[in-house]
Amino acid sequence: MTPTEIARADRLPARLNDEAVELAPLEQKHREPLRAACTADPSIWDIYLVNYRGDAFDLSFDALLDGSDCAVFAAYADGLLVGMSGYLYIAARHRALEIGHTYLVPAVRGTGVNRRFKQLLIDHAFACGFHRIEFRVDLRNARSMAAMAKLGAAREGTLRDHLMTWNGHVRSSTVYSILRGEWAGASC
Repeated sequence: MTPTEIARADRLPARLNDEAVELAPLEQKHREPLRAACTADPSIWDIYLVNYRGDAFDLSFDALLDGSDCAVFAAYADGLLVGMSGYLYIAARHRALEIGHTYLVPAVRGTGVNRRFKQLLIDHAFACGFHRIEFRVDLRNARSMAAMAKLGAAREGTLRDHLMTWNGHVRSSTVYSILRGEWAGASC
């Protein structure tokens, strides 16, 4: 990656939007609205790597704000905070990153909002010089795996017993990817 491309990678935590959705870099002001959003589906946290339910919320939120290899966004649809998503494991030198840490309130699931968020994140990452985007989905999360197929991501395989979740479950992760040449990009 050239020095110019690395400098462009620093632009990843930018405000992204289209006519219906917006992704705003996560800040302290998003704490309470995101806490409220995360309480809309308390049982979903059992299949997530990190817990945002109840007393665990503040510690998990603080870790996002302190993250050095991630850029997480507050996700808005029609002006309302409906969840979060972002860039994880940003490897600017290798021009690769993961998109994940996505949670959306039940009311917007299946409405096309998630695809719009992913489109903004993917377009922006490719425009900033990245060439590979990964998605790692818990093997138990059929809804997210179906979303990856609809997005056109290539299923690369499964990392067996890959991670330990917050509740002690040994998670297997299905890896999907999209390469720059497979996607029409936007400007950075």
